[in-house]
Amino acid sequence: MFEDFKKFLIKGNMVDMAVGFIFGAAFATIVKSLVNNIIMPPLGLLLGKVDFSQLFIPLDGKEYASLAALEKAGAPAIKYGLFVNDFISFIILGFVVFMMVRFYNRLTEKPAPEVAPTTKVCPECAMEIPIEAKKCPYCGTTQE
Repeated sequence: MFEDFKKFLIKGNMVDMAVGFIFGAAFATIVKSLVNNIIMPPLGLLLGKVDFSQLFIPLDGKEYASLAALEKAGAPAIKYGLFVNDFISFIILGFVVFMMVRFYNRLTEKPAPEVAPTTKVCPECAMEIPIEAKKCPYCGTTQE
Protein backbone atom coordinates (compact mmCIF):
# COMPACT_ATOMS: atom_id res chain seq x y z
CA MET A 1 0.00 0.00 0.00
CA PHE A 2 2.86 2.39 0.83
CA GLU A 3 4.45 1.77 -2.59
CA ASP A 4 1.16 2.49 -4.36
CA PHE A 5 0.76 5.70 -2.37
CA LYS A 6 4.33 6.72 -3.19
CA LYS A 7 3.72 6.12 -6.94
CA PHE A 8 0.51 8.13 -6.72
CA LEU A 9 2.31 11.10 -5.14
CA ILE A 10 5.22 11.04 -7.55
CA LYS A 11 3.10 10.91 -10.72
CA GLY A 12 3.40 14.05 -12.85
CA ASN A 13 -0.33 14.75 -12.66
CA MET A 14 -0.27 14.91 -8.87
CA VAL A 15 2.64 17.35 -8.87
CA ASP A 16 0.91 19.50 -11.51
CA MET A 17 -2.27 19.50 -9.45
CA ALA A 18 -0.37 20.50 -6.29
CA VAL A 19 1.30 23.39 -8.11
CA GLY A 20 -2.13 24.44 -9.39
CA PHE A 21 -3.56 24.48 -5.87
CA ILE A 22 -0.64 26.54 -4.55
CA PHE A 23 -0.97 29.11 -7.34
CA GLY A 24 -4.74 29.10 -6.91
CA ALA A 25 -4.45 29.92 -3.22
CA ALA A 26 -1.94 32.71 -3.92
CA PHE A 27 -4.17 34.07 -6.69
CA ALA A 28 -7.21 34.03 -4.39
CA THR A 29 -5.26 36.14 -1.89
CA ILE A 30 -4.47 38.68 -4.60
CA VAL A 31 -8.10 38.84 -5.70
CA LYS A 32 -9.27 39.28 -2.10
CA SER A 33 -6.82 42.16 -1.71
CA LEU A 34 -8.02 43.66 -5.01
CA VAL A 35 -11.63 43.54 -3.83
CA ASN A 36 -11.00 44.80 -0.29
CA ASN A 37 -8.43 47.48 -1.08
CA ILE A 38 -9.17 48.66 -4.63
CA ILE A 39 -12.76 47.89 -5.65
CA MET A 40 -14.80 48.17 -2.45
CA PRO A 41 -13.59 51.60 -1.21
CA PRO A 42 -14.71 53.50 -4.36
CA LEU A 43 -17.89 51.43 -4.53
CA GLY A 44 -18.64 52.26 -0.91
CA LEU A 45 -17.94 55.94 -1.60
CA LEU A 46 -20.35 55.92 -4.55
CA LEU A 47 -23.03 54.38 -2.34
CA GLY A 48 -22.67 56.98 0.40
CA LYS A 49 -19.46 56.17 2.26
CA VAL A 50 -20.50 52.61 3.06
CA ASP A 51 -17.86 50.15 4.22
CA PHE A 52 -19.46 46.82 3.35
CA SER A 53 -17.24 44.89 5.76
CA GLN A 54 -18.77 46.87 8.65
CA LEU A 55 -22.37 45.95 7.84
CA PHE A 56 -23.91 43.55 10.34
CA ILE A 57 -27.08 42.76 12.25
CA PRO A 58 -26.50 42.03 15.96
CA LEU A 59 -28.63 39.14 17.15
CA ASP A 60 -28.58 40.02 20.85
CA GLY A 61 -30.68 43.20 20.36
CA LYS A 62 -27.92 45.61 21.41
CA GLU A 63 -26.30 48.39 19.37
CA TYR A 64 -22.61 48.25 18.49
CA ALA A 65 -20.58 51.07 16.98
CA SER A 66 -18.47 48.80 14.79
CA LEU A 67 -17.78 45.21 13.89
CA ALA A 68 -14.71 45.32 16.13
CA ALA A 69 -16.87 46.35 19.10
CA LEU A 70 -19.33 43.57 18.33
CA GLU A 71 -16.57 40.97 18.13
CA LYS A 72 -14.93 42.30 21.30
CA ALA A 73 -18.23 41.82 23.13
CA GLY A 74 -18.51 38.32 21.64
CA ALA A 75 -22.06 38.99 20.49
CA PRO A 76 -23.65 36.87 17.78
CA ALA A 77 -24.39 38.66 14.53
CA ILE A 78 -25.20 38.22 10.88
CA LYS A 79 -22.19 39.78 9.16
CA TYR A 80 -23.73 40.33 5.75
CA GLY A 81 -21.17 42.97 4.76
CA LEU A 82 -18.37 40.42 4.88
CA PHE A 83 -20.54 38.14 2.76
CA VAL A 84 -20.95 40.93 0.17
CA ASN A 85 -17.15 41.33 0.01
CA ASP A 86 -16.64 37.59 -0.32
CA PHE A 87 -19.33 37.33 -3.00
CA ILE A 88 -17.71 40.08 -5.07
CA SER A 89 -14.34 38.33 -4.65
CA PHE A 90 -15.92 35.11 -5.89
CA ILE A 91 -17.40 36.78 -8.97
CA ILE A 92 -14.10 38.45 -9.87
CA LEU A 93 -12.11 35.26 -9.28
CA GLY A 94 -14.58 33.28 -11.39
CA PHE A 95 -14.34 35.81 -14.22
CA VAL A 96 -10.54 35.82 -14.16
CA VAL A 97 -10.38 32.01 -14.15
CA PHE A 98 -12.89 31.96 -17.04
CA MET A 99 -10.69 34.36 -19.02
CA MET A 100 -7.56 32.30 -18.29
CA VAL A 101 -9.25 29.07 -19.42
CA ARG A 102 -10.59 30.81 -22.51
CA PHE A 103 -7.09 32.08 -23.35
CA TYR A 104 -5.58 28.63 -22.73
CA ASN A 105 -8.18 26.99 -24.98
CA ARG A 106 -7.36 29.44 -27.78
CA LEU A 107 -3.67 28.60 -27.46
CA THR A 108 -4.27 24.86 -27.57
CA GLU A 109 -6.94 24.79 -30.29
CA LYS A 110 -5.99 22.50 -33.11
CA PRO A 111 -6.56 23.82 -36.62
CA ALA A 112 -9.42 22.20 -38.50
CA PRO A 113 -8.23 19.40 -40.76
CA GLU A 114 -8.10 20.30 -44.41
CA VAL A 115 -11.01 18.88 -46.34
CA ALA A 116 -10.22 17.31 -49.69
CA PRO A 117 -11.94 19.11 -52.58
CA THR A 118 -15.07 17.44 -53.94
CA THR A 119 -15.34 19.47 -57.13
CA LYS A 120 -13.15 20.71 -59.96
CA VAL A 121 -13.56 23.26 -62.77
CA CYS A 122 -14.06 22.07 -66.34
CA PRO A 123 -11.24 23.55 -68.49
CA GLU A 124 -13.56 24.06 -71.46
CA CYS A 125 -16.69 25.67 -70.03
CA ALA A 126 -15.38 26.74 -66.56
CA MET A 127 -18.33 25.11 -64.77
CA GLU A 128 -17.85 23.39 -61.44
CA ILE A 129 -18.29 19.61 -61.69
CA PRO A 130 -17.76 16.63 -59.33
CA ILE A 131 -14.12 15.64 -59.04
CA GLU A 132 -14.92 12.05 -60.05
CA ALA A 133 -16.64 13.14 -63.31
CA LYS A 134 -15.24 11.60 -66.49
CA LYS A 135 -17.32 13.84 -68.74
CA CYS A 136 -18.58 17.41 -68.18
CA PRO A 137 -22.40 17.40 -67.97
CA TYR A 138 -22.51 20.97 -69.33
CA CYS A 139 -20.31 20.86 -72.43
CA GLY A 140 -19.64 17.11 -72.88
CA THR A 141 -15.85 17.48 -72.71
CA THR A 142 -14.04 14.34 -71.58
CA GLN A 143 -12.21 14.96 -68.30
CA GLU A 144 -8.72 13.74 -67.44
